[in-house]
Amino acid sequence: MGFWGKIIGSALGFAVGGPFGAMLGASLGHAADEGALRGALPGGANLAGMLGSRETVFAISVVVLSAKLAKCDGPVRRAEIDAFKTQFRIPPENMKEVGELFDRARDSAEGYEPYAQKLAEAFAGEKGMLEDVLAALFRIATADAPLNQAEYRFLGNVHRLLALDLPAWERASQGRPRHFGPEGARQGGGHAPAVSEGPDPYATLGLAPGASNEAVRAAWRGLIRENHPDALTARGMSAELVRRATGRMAEINAAWDRIKRERGL
Repeated sequence: MGFWGKIIGSALGFAVGGPFGAMLGASLGHAADEGALRGALPGGANLAGMLGSRETVFAISVVVLSAKLAKCDGPVRRAEIDAFKTQFRIPPENMKEVGELFDRARDSAEGYEPYAQKLAEAFAGEKGMLEDVLAALFRIATADAPLNQAEYRFLGNVHRLLALDLPAWERASQGRPRHFGPEGARQGGGHAPAVSEGPDPYATLGLAPGASNEAVRAAWRGLIRENHPDALTARGMSAELVRRATGRMAEINAAWDRIKRERGL
């Protein structure tokens, strides 16, 4: 049984308990090794959460986040795949299983947000580990070229979903400002942030201050969809995550309202 099958199988055996649970776990692990779980990615974050294994949540989430990051700005490049392999030191005998999951995650329409949320929930008391994940994602994103706006927004959202603080962002990103675009450059129509009190609305939306009006509107709509309590409840998120998302929606709407006022939209 390969690495991936062992993770899934042992987790299921623990969750169910007893000889039957161990047998079921071994069977599912064998199915994973044989590729019978190729269609299992949709809803995978909920499955991982139910298994009761933090190791399973970590393994699945890291692979999915890496694949979604590599795909967020277009076709996945060889440099990004090589960086993923280097960052997580995948043993050669396990490359096939992990590679298949990477490919399924890359091609799936399912969002990455549930995986980041499950990871944050499972390792809430280990911020250093979560910061290491974010730093590894930065290295994958910059393997082929400087950060672009799609990657910057993705990483900003992951930073938020992992509930990391600003110093963690600065360390993981090697000093990139949280509210600027790639390499600290403003993008789009040249809008500069207004100097005022309160959270930076562009940081709240995961954008650079120079983002176009269309990009700002799209970011606002996307974040509202991602954080709507009804949607999170339907995906099986915990009551605590739903409560936090409700507060997050208020922040998102406040940021959108402030930018609209500043730009006269």
